[in-house]
Amino acid sequence: MTHTGPTTRPGGNAAIRRALRREVPTTLGILADPRDFTAMRRYRSFTFHDHDAYLRQSDQLLRSLSSQHLHTTLALFDPDEYADFCEDTGLDADSPATRSRFTAELARRGPVVPYTGAPLADLLPHLVDTTVRRATRHYATALLTDLGTCAQCGEDIGRASCAQASRLLTRLLDVAGPGTHHLVCSVPAPDEQLLAVLHAEGDTTAAAALDAEEGIEFVTVLAAGIALRSSGGVVLRTSRPGAPDYLHGWRLEGGRLTPLTAGEVFSAYCTDAATGDPLPPEPGVEYCAGFPVTTADPGDHH
Repeated sequence: MTHTGPTTRPGGNAAIRRALRREVPTTLGILADPRDFTAMRRYRSFTFHDHDAYLRQSDQLLRSLSSQHLHTTLALFDPDEYADFCEDTGLDADSPATRSRFTAELARRGPVVPYTGAPLADLLPHLVDTTVRRATRHYATALLTDLGTCAQCGEDIGRASCAQASRLLTRLLDVAGPGTHHLVCSVPAPDEQLLAVLHAEGDTTAAAALDAEEGIEFVTVLAAGIALRSSGGVVLRTSRPGAPDYLHGWRLEGGRLTPLTAGEVFSAYCTDAATGDPLPPEPGVEYCAGFPVTTADPGDHH
């Protein structure tokens, strides 16, 4: 009898499936916070009982996937967002398949961080920070978008505030000069406290080099404070080899940055925010007054 159909070598299908598996990316939705883990335990199909054991098993799973040369990313699994997802889609929340589908949605819209082989305990802070920063940026952007146009001049308030914030940041870094700069902007918003952190390297011959994403986040948060006319503040710490760190501060009020005195900067950093008790000054740090950062731009009035 002559066989004329397609032939497959023994084990060939398995080899093909393994090769295809290496083409499929994997995302693990991780419950980083013990409270989030506890919230998921209300679902009977979620069979994990101990958060530490869950993280250990997740770490081992990631190592196993990496050993198979699979591209793997991590996403922060939020139980509240998951519940909203199930309500919006009509899917059964008490189902591993639904959790898998939600994780795929997280991978699609981000943020995710790639698994690099580092211990999960080292990756989780980076994942949480990335997620919080993305949420802060989206919230601040939504605030700016909802403000509409200025009743006096018709200019878009959000866009004008972003332009002003960008000029202020450029001015801060220009005056700060050479060195490694660490900036923090804190702004109270209607629903939460907005916080943005920026690192930059100053040079005597060129503009400061900074991460583009951090720059956008910083400008967006500062712009929200400018547009809302809310209180807030900016702190700049500059480090140079062989010199103490210099710490400057500004108060955000009326849409402008007002320099703090050296005493105000010292008081802010050397007072326990929770108790009001004095704290010892940090060694190797000089607490300095903020310097003027006005941009002299006629558009800085929103």
